[in-house]
Amino acid sequence: MFSNLEKKKDMKETINTIGVGTIVSGDIDSKGDIRVDGTLKGTVNTSGKVVLGKEGVIEGDVSCNSADIAGVVNAKITVSQLLLLKSTAKLNGDIVTNKLSIEPGAAFTGSCSMGAVIKDIKDAGTQEQKEKTA
Repeated sequence: MFSNLEKKKDMKETINTIGVGTIVSGDIDSKGDIRVDGTLKGTVNTSGKVVLGKEGVIEGDVSCNSADIAGVVNAKITVSQLLLLKSTAKLNGDIVTNKLSIEPGAAFTGSCSMGAVIKDIKDAGTQEQKEKTA
């Protein structure tokens, strides 16, 4: 009845939710979006979006396409596109992302590496070496 293409499309659009008051211990691998309003003790790996609500807590590394953080993250977060830290966000750990948006009131403790900046720094170092040898 469904073709494989339709099944893949449905899987990608899936939204996984961990509700308020729920505690999950373990790792999550998903192709769909994930919303956490409870507590997750483990890593999150998804090709979709991670949304962390005001009451949400993630204690483990996060790797995703994009993320909206309003709760607490205690770990490294790696985002291939946009990481948005809302005003209620508290992030304790390192950030690796392509783009970063931080609203006033958000708290961030750790280091941040942004893709374009790292690439530019490496290119600048190579450019200086070429100029010195020329």
